[in-house]
Amino acid sequence: MTDDLPERAVRVFERHDAFERDGTWFEVTTTTFDSRVTATDSDGDEWALSYVLEVRAPMLSSATEDPVGPAVEAGWFETYELRLEDAAMALRWDLDFDGQRVIEEAGDAVAIFEFELGNADRAPETTKAIAEYVEGTYMEGIVPGYEYRPPVSSLLSRARQSGSDGERGPMPL
Repeated sequence: MTDDLPERAVRVFERHDAFERDGTWFEVTTTTFDSRVTATDSDGDEWALSYVLEVRAPMLSSATEDPVGPAVEAGWFETYELRLEDAAMALRWDLDFDGQRVIEEAGDAVAIFEFELGNADRAPETTKAIAEYVEGTYMEGIVPGYEYRPPVSSLLSRARQSGSDGERGPMPL
């Protein structure tokens, strides 16, 4: 990445209340997991910008107090990866990812989405929706029977509280 961000990207992300700038990245402030996006000029389309969104969530074994067996961890990771293939469904418009993958890095499952948009004004809502989808998908994949550490335990607690008064539906388990 270059040190300079396209001015169109800076303008739209800085005026959106769900983002805070951190160097060449914009941090998503509406998610518990670390989510950040950056932009560059597109190679193929003079009007489009290319975006890279990263969402860093703990691997199952990093999120639990209890030991997690390798087969459980591998199955959890594979399922998480498969569920994230549907991330574009979180949007009200069509988006094709130029690249999409989930990697394990330093005890985290890092979801990476690469895409282009010709309309920079759509980038913040697109990014926010995908980051929130990733976090929700993670919570849907929580494996019962483990004691979870923060931040997952905090998310579970909020889900229990929200589920009890009917605002968000049942807790993921």
